Amino acid sequence: MGIVFGPVPSRRLGRSLGVNNIPYKVCTYACVYCQIGKTLKMQIERQKFYEPQKIFEEVEMRVKEIENENVKLDYITFVPDGEPTLDLNLEKEVKLLHSLNYPIAILTNSSLIWDQEVRNALLNFDFVSLKLDAVSESMWKRIDRPHKNLKLDNILEGILKFRENYEGKMVTESMLIGGIDYDVEIEKIAEFLHELNPDIAYIAIPTRPPAEKWVTQPSEEFVAKAYDIFTKRLKKVEYLIGYEGNEFVSLENIREDILNITSVHPMREEAILELLRKGNESEKLLEDMVNKNELTKVEYQGHVYYLRNFKKLVNS
Repeated sequence: MGIVFGPVPSRRLGRSLGVNNIPYKVCTYACVYCQIGKTLKMQIERQKFYEPQKIFEEVEMRVKEIENENVKLDYITFVPDGEPTLDLNLEKEVKLLHSLNYPIAILTNSSLIWDQEVRNALLNFDFVSLKLDAVSESMWKRIDRPHKNLKLDNILEGILKFRENYEGKMVTESMLIGGIDYDVEIEKIAEFLHELNPDIAYIAIPTRPPAEKWVTQPSEEFVAKAYDIFTKRLKKVEYLIGYEGNEFVSLENIREDILNITSVHPMREEAILELLRKGNESEKLLEDMVNKNELTKVEYQGHVYYLRNFKKLVNS
């Protein structure tokens, strides 16, 4: 599986080149809404996965290809198949990648931010997105389903400590899902975020097929209520609920690019067809990938998505 994928369109980061620094579904959480399926290996012990130089060389090669094609690139982003801060080499990797002269972002679920070494690594990023779906123990366990040894109080304290020293752009992302009685949880999240003072607080809803079939999108009324509560306590609140578009880029091997993208970022059917059209590839390639079980076809919210099929890789 490729370490680098994209560029892909990002609702937060423009056109982003993804860095997949964690093997498939090694994570600290098993979130009910996860877009890339159920967690296969839960752990909180950090370890080395790939050599930093290997990651650097793959990203550097992809960046050169992008620049040669005159494709605009806004960010290099750590957004892997699992939790990126599980990587013990994270700080080395981001320092190496800074030499490419692009801003570097990371999307983390915040679960290991209580660790001083994790906070030190995150200080090197230009953009840090911290997940905060709940501040109450019961809601946190129901939505994020954390590793049994994680402590929510330690995570919240770690987030506040990180904010004290971080000088880049820090945003938060709170996922709202249907079928759950939030009661006063939204007010509690807003109160914590007020103390944290992020540059932007994003309110998200599931826009791609979730890990658990019972997960649905919340009502528009509930999302609007949450937005109202947030805006009364925070300086900038935005929705993260729209479709990011079809501006995916393939530079050479379209089949491989589709597999690398869909391993971390399920793609709508129209986005894949647009990618094939740009690369002068037949639509039969998509049909062939499904027939060979390389891709799984899923319908969600009236749209058709394709995800990489990992069963063959996991069982082989």
